[in-house]
Amino acid sequence: MVPLPIGRRRAYALLLLVPVLAASGCGTPGVPTDAGPTPVTSPTAVTSPTAAPGPTAAATTGAPTATSAAPDLTDQPAATPRKGLPHIFPVRAGKVSYHPTHSAYPGTDIFADCGEPVVAVTDGTIGEVSRRDRYKKSGPQGPYNGGLSVSVIGDDGVRYYGSHLTDIAEGIDAGVRVRAGQRLGTVGRTGNANNVCHLHFGISPPCLGEDGWWIRRGVVWPAPYLDSWRKGGNREPAAEVAAWHRKHGCPSKPPARR
Repeated sequence: MVPLPIGRRRAYALLLLVPVLAASGCGTPGVPTDAGPTPVTSPTAVTSPTAAPGPTAAATTGAPTATSAAPDLTDQPAATPRKGLPHIFPVRAGKVSYHPTHSAYPGTDIFADCGEPVVAVTDGTIGEVSRRDRYKKSGPQGPYNGGLSVSVIGDDGVRYYGSHLTDIAEGIDAGVRVRAGQRLGTVGRTGNANNVCHLHFGISPPCLGEDGWWIRRGVVWPAPYLDSWRKGGNREPAAEVAAWHRKHGCPSKPPARR
């Protein structure tokens, strides 16, 4: 558990909330969770974590690609991801905590007061945006769990997703360029946040054209990178995300329940 730089009573209360979230809502084992709808189409000119430098014929002409037994990586535009970009902790607040693990799938819940700024992790382009909270306990569990949410397709070829926001900043729309540290919205408790103010944070490949909430919610563990960024470091997730993408491609459905 990351040390909580807040008062003892409040830190203890937050620690008690972690198992509550694991038991219901954001991280219920065996139940697809934590992502949002994509009412705005993702931009088409973004970086890919695994594509070779330079545009491919399929990317430039729109011609279909041959199918094979290997994971399908052709759904993303070809581009060369940038290395050495600055990376910023996604919540700008003095009182913030998170757990190194998350129930059911890789992701992290970052606890902070509602209204604290959520910022872009790195330079990139806005991908999916959901400004409407469509989540209902009686409805499908998965597609709308994130409530208000936004993602940034980083110039490093990685998608950074945040959900449960209270609001999304004006001008944050699909295709808009943002810089590291730019305000995207505020911490909230929309979707299945169980009335607890926090940001669900996920890291994944863009997977344009084959996208789903089960990818967007997170495929690699964010905590090691959050640990670095919080201390002013610049650990980059691009290599790990690219390795996951080479192995799995862009799955067309969520993993089978265990």
